[in-house]
Amino acid sequence: MMNITSLTPFGTLPKDITSHWLPKSSNSSYNASILKCEQISIPEEIFLTLGIVSLVENILVIVAIIKNRNLHSPMHYFICCLAVADMLVSLSNVIETIVLILMARGALTVRNHVLKQIDNLIDVMICSSMVSSLSFLGAIAADRYVTIFYALRYHTIMTTRRSMIIIVGIWVISSISSILFIFYSENSAVIICLISFFFVMLVIMGALYLHMFALARIHAKKITAQNKNRAGHQATNMKGAITLTILLGLFLICWTPFFLHLLLIIICPKNPYCLCFTSHFHMFLILIICNSVIDPIIYAFRSLELRKTLKELIFCSW
Repeated sequence: MMNITSLTPFGTLPKDITSHWLPKSSNSSYNASILKCEQISIPEEIFLTLGIVSLVENILVIVAIIKNRNLHSPMHYFICCLAVADMLVSLSNVIETIVLILMARGALTVRNHVLKQIDNLIDVMICSSMVSSLSFLGAIAADRYVTIFYALRYHTIMTTRRSMIIIVGIWVISSISSILFIFYSENSAVIICLISFFFVMLVIMGALYLHMFALARIHAKKITAQNKNRAGHQATNMKGAITLTILLGLFLICWTPFFLHLLLIIICPKNPYCLCFTSHFHMFLILIICNSVIDPIIYAFRSLELRKTLKELIFCSW
């Protein structure tokens, strides 16, 4: 993230990261290393625009799911929460960018200890977004797995009450873990836990996918032979699984550089090549924000019902 605790003139404002994401090497050695790297400057306006667009998109998705009773299902509840998680990244970006712009232009003066609290809040929001996003992707994967392989028992297994318990549990865990990360960010074990969570969740979801797609065709053929109506239902469930695959693929593309950044902080904090990579954190942040922008487009593109509701909301024809 950008470091709002060490503001420089707006024209030369570095898209740096807060102390929680910085390598533990000294600032002088860090600055000396990044000077040798080719730096890419991204205007504040791009960050602000992407953040606002993402906020609007995800708010529309949330309102559409709440309004349309046909979308009141566990999968769409999880998608709604995924949209909220995306909003956390967007909101943190908008808040920080506005603060930086106002301070750079002399329109806002904030004490250092207040800036530190804002900085901590923004880091908590980003960390919470990451943990909750990955968790809800896992919840959607489990939901799709049940719909495909336990179709007849789905409504017994995945009840509204159970889905709400899962949602509350994920938010509580992601909030607590994010706060702990800020308080113990100097401890390498905390970052290792964060990285481990990322890879463990990927392994779990990867295993579900392999089993899901490997056996889905065989399962679908059996259902087709028994009942054509159930075959149509199975196709719908597979479409949901494919949608999830796209969402997970996008998450990997947009968040992997961030986790590689964290990994390099642990394994080679003073290596000039590692420092050069970590100095481009603002590029990783852009990717994370782009994930929040693209997710709602995928929801709408893959779901006819959601797309219809979004059109009604946008054109006020509810």
